[in-house]
Amino acid sequence: MKRMSTCMLGLIICGFSLALAAPVSGADDDHAQELEILNATKAAGSRWFDSASGFGAIGAGLVLIGGGLGIGRIGGSAVESIARQPEAAGAISTAMIITAAMVEGATLFGVVVCMLAG
Repeated sequence: MKRMSTCMLGLIICGFSLALAAPVSGADDDHAQELEILNATKAAGSRWFDSASGFGAIGAGLVLIGGGLGIGRIGGSAVESIARQPEAAGAISTAMIITAAMVEGATLFGVVVCMLAG
């Protein structure tokens, strides 16, 4: 049960990060206006920071933190389980590796989506 809650926490953090970086409907028109403003300010010679470009990196960072926490908790729980039942070490290790790979895949997908959205 503890492992399941840990995995759910990691997935919730990943989902929150994806929602943070997801584009809003109708954002294409806003993006075109922002590009016009950016081009106009660059032509005028002023420095202008595009604040919307950092949200994808922030979301990707949150996804990586969530994935790292999830995999760390999976490994810690597996070592704890093996210490309690050494005869089940093979089955626990196999389940740990499969679960960690699934979390890693979700984390990679989340980072790619965040970077494309931001």
